[in-house]
Amino acid sequence: MKKFSILALFVVAVSSCSITQNTAGGDAVSLTGNLQKLNTTTYQYGTHSINSGGKPYALKSSSLNLDTWVDKQVTLRGNKVSGYPLEGGPDLIEVSEVVMK
Repeated sequence: MKKFSILALFVVAVSSCSITQNTAGGDAVSLTGNLQKLNTTTYQYGTHSINSGGKPYALKSSSLNLDTWVDKQVTLRGNKVSGYPLEGGPDLIEVSEVVMK
């Protein structure tokens, strides 16, 4: 029941964004939505999240402090990290750029 409650809160908190895939790079993505800080999850990777049409994406960045845009409507660009998703979790995106909407 606790996992369901956490998942339900996660889905509600990060709804309303879209994704477009960059076919030139193959794994480059652009996501638009409300960036959220991750708390306890069942999949244990990523530091933040964003949602696209009900599908969550886990985020991390080695070059940006994603806390700067928590609870903000943003467009971000990055690349899917190979080897993810794990154990039913979301795709993991390495974020390289964030733009305020």
